[in-house]
Amino acid sequence: MDSGTHLVIGFGLAGLAYIDPIVAADSTVSTAVLIGTVLGSQAPDADTLLRLKGNAIYIKNHRGRSHSLPALLIWTAIITLGLMIGFRHLPLWHVAMWVFIAVAFHVFTDLFNTYGTQAARPFSEKWISWNIIHIFDPVIFISHLIAIFMWSVHLVRPEVIFPILYTALAVYYIWRSWYHHYLESNLYQKDSKYEKGDRYYLIPTFHLYVWQIVKKKTNGHFVLGEYKHNQIKWVDTTSCAAHPAVDASKKHKDIASFLYFTSFACAEMRHHEWGYEVRWIDVRYRHRRQYPFVAVVMMDKELNFLDSYVGWLSDSRLEKKLRVNT
Repeated sequence: MDSGTHLVIGFGLAGLAYIDPIVAADSTVSTAVLIGTVLGSQAPDADTLLRLKGNAIYIKNHRGRSHSLPALLIWTAIITLGLMIGFRHLPLWHVAMWVFIAVAFHVFTDLFNTYGTQAARPFSEKWISWNIIHIFDPVIFISHLIAIFMWSVHLVRPEVIFPILYTALAVYYIWRSWYHHYLESNLYQKDSKYEKGDRYYLIPTFHLYVWQIVKKKTNGHFVLGEYKHNQIKWVDTTSCAAHPAVDASKKHKDIASFLYFTSFACAEMRHHEWGYEVRWIDVRYRHRRQYPFVAVVMMDKELNFLDSYVGWLSDSRLEKKLRVNT
């Protein structure tokens, strides 16, 4: 989820903690739990600091080790220890439990997005992305704001409103999961251009009933579309290039980081007087007829690397950044 949603969830879990009699009975404990759940709901995204080492390192590692199984315990221990130092005589296990819930809930909700996490580390480095909930879901965000407001102005006690909120959200997640599975598993029946071996992936959007479609062909090419009003509208086809320059590009660290992260990469190649430009795109992220999540490497005619870029960028900015003087 986005940082704003994780933040309101942190406050929401602090309200939910009032169902714990130990938390509800002591304002000092409830304050410590509030700080702990807010920090816990943000902690796994501390790897955003990897941007300082470059986009390639960030893309390869974001939502990786920081969202792993060991990290759940590490973040919980660090935050709880800080709270025990800052507050005296806290009930250790009650505070640690709510901090752990916040950290674990962060990782759990990220599994439902398209970006995904490596939550199964250290047992597997596979990126787990269930493509069920958009990175910003208005239902989740707005429902938390309403509940937090009602709590803050004392309209409803937190031990009443937040169990209701999270029960409703549990039902919402179950419904979205079922609906996504139902639609995705039946897409081939609605596609008049279906061919044996085609694989369909339904990608959530900001709108609840509008989905993006990625159809992966047996030849490795992709067809992109939109599912809306119970109909499929195909909007683009990507033909992935095959060339020695494409193969050579995989040896560049930026391209390797990009390919490590995504299994929806498609290579485009452009010839120039000075050599080759190989652009890898992630077809899951189509916006305004462009694919802004890219990894690009420039090579001379002998396939020596000249320049590179990986990350989110528009065509115009990319051309400016990677301009090669000839």
